[in-house]
Amino acid sequence: MSEIKQLYPLKVDNDFLFNPSPRDFVVSEIPLYEFSGEGEHLILHIRKKDMTTWEMIGAIARYLNIKTKDIGYAGLKDKHAMTMQYISILARGNEDRLKDFTHDKIKILSIQRHNNKIRVGHLKGNHFKIRLKKVLGVQKDKLDSTLKWIKKYGVPNYFGNQRFGNDGKNYQEGRDIVEGKLKIRNRKTKTFLLNAYQSYLFNSWLSKRIELSILLESFSEDETATILGLQKGTLKGTKKQPHFFKLLEGDLMMHYPYGRVFELESLENEAQRFMDRDISPTGLLAGKRVSRSDKIAGEIESKYDTTIGENGARRYAWIFVEDIKRNYIEEKAHYELSFYLPKGSYATNVLDVLRGKSE
Repeated sequence: MSEIKQLYPLKVDNDFLFNPSPRDFVVSEIPLYEFSGEGEHLILHIRKKDMTTWEMIGAIARYLNIKTKDIGYAGLKDKHAMTMQYISILARGNEDRLKDFTHDKIKILSIQRHNNKIRVGHLKGNHFKIRLKKVLGVQKDKLDSTLKWIKKYGVPNYFGNQRFGNDGKNYQEGRDIVEGKLKIRNRKTKTFLLNAYQSYLFNSWLSKRIELSILLESFSEDETATILGLQKGTLKGTKKQPHFFKLLEGDLMMHYPYGRVFELESLENEAQRFMDRDISPTGLLAGKRVSRSDKIAGEIESKYDTTIGENGARRYAWIFVEDIKRNYIEEKAHYELSFYLPKGSYATNVLDVLRGKSE
């Protein structure tokens, strides 16, 4: 049996308990750049627990009697966790006022100056610490094996459940807007729902591409094409690729972890660069002003494309998990795990792979 068949997460069934809480889930934001130490903006390093980023921003805005839009942030952090992130406000005498700020769920860890406001996306990524419980005996060995696979290959870059609302159905309203069945006057709400639909289409496409990769482990290229309703010969050169997630002719790639989108030229060469973590394939966020893949990759992608009145984008289909560390505490049956992910990625992707789930 090949290494991938032994370790690919969909072929395992790891059982553990994870309840997101400040004790068991810690997130630390890594800023995009060093702060200058001078300028008209204050950079607050915030620690919060059991509240959303927006709730935290609201609390600080009320205390300073400023508008929430005047507070800059790089990204939204989980509610059910202990999270550290940076926000910015204009100085304007607020530095002294903040010395007396107290809140049972918020602590200001440090304050420094910077030249500009923090904008959404101004972060490199996030570092996560997670405690898994009730990991007994053989489950610990299974987690070790799956983690070894993750270290080598990475994880799929699905959008997390939080993207789809509390009931997970926001994308349905977004789809109804696209199909003309629902009209939303509030621009912000409409965009939010359309973004959820874009994310749903991306996740659905990614699941299909993972299905293709799984089939290639057990069947020939032409057999896999037949199962998926594709023309024979279109998957030539996929099975021998070194990475689990197979690249296809027509894929659009992106330099990793940052960089421009470019067309795949040599399937063999780009597959090795992907394995070397130099590049990664991208999936479509359907919308306006975005490049589409072509050839066989485009044929599959087109099934998850539609006309949406928002700007589209390309998103990494696959991400690599870095700085992975684990510690097993046998007497407590705790499996402590820490790792780093680039911005826009979700810790739930790592947990789902550890569980043996595809999404």
